[in-house]
Amino acid sequence: MKQSKKVITVIVILIAAMVFSAEVFAAGRQITIKGSTTVLPIAQAAAEVFMDKNPAVSISVQGGGSGVGITSLIEKTCDIADSSRRIKDEEIAKAKAVGVVANEIPIAMDGIAMIVHPTNTIANLTRQQIKDIYTGKVSDWSELGMRRGRIVVLSRDTSSGTYEAFAELALHKEKVRPDALINASNQAIASTVATTPGAIGYIGHGYLTKKVKDITVDGVKSTRENILSGKYPLSRSLYMYTNGKPKGDIKAFIDFVLGKEGKQIIEGEGFVGLK
Repeated sequence: MKQSKKVITVIVILIAAMVFSAEVFAAGRQITIKGSTTVLPIAQAAAEVFMDKNPAVSISVQGGGSGVGITSLIEKTCDIADSSRRIKDEEIAKAKAVGVVANEIPIAMDGIAMIVHPTNTIANLTRQQIKDIYTGKVSDWSELGMRRGRIVVLSRDTSSGTYEAFAELALHKEKVRPDALINASNQAIASTVATTPGAIGYIGHGYLTKKVKDITVDGVKSTRENILSGKYPLSRSLYMYTNGKPKGDIKAFIDFVLGKEGKQIIEGEGFVGLK
């Protein structure tokens, strides 16, 4: 009888331990973040500081594009999806079908900067000129009053939130020309433009460096003030998505990103913190 009681006690302890472990997991002790390469530097920097302050929490941050992040959220393979565009209606429907409620959290503002090689003398493009370049109506810099030379058009892949936002804001959802060179990340476009005199590309404001030339759009420069006010024509919001309202350490991390220190990290990465 005593032996039986011991066995029951052990079972109860094991069950309690399993319940406790499940609660810890649900609370987000292991947080996985996937998605936008634009939001990636924000998420990485914030995760590093947050883990320093909360050693019990482990955060894995991966890129891949906004589409990858949202798909991962729907497939329940991540806790937070980074996105540089809003979730689509069809993605919301897919999420609901599997019991996922996509909770949208705006975390920052960004401007899609138009960049060319530093030697390019062009200083401004209108949205119509950008559209003409990217849809194939203009193929040589001489057509824009510059020195003759083929325009090397760089774009992002269709899983990119930056591509989605650019297509909506600059191209009015028209297709990018078929000879455009497709790049997998903001950094890839910036690096190619920096070494290709005839190139033009678009990147998140936070990826701007002195190695490329940031041109104005409709006469407006991609600055913090112009992005926050919406004056810059290619301004957009950046998001994190969770499955329902965040709880536990996931909520704590989101709150950290949205707080004073998180805003400093966002600004430090070259993006625009929310008011």
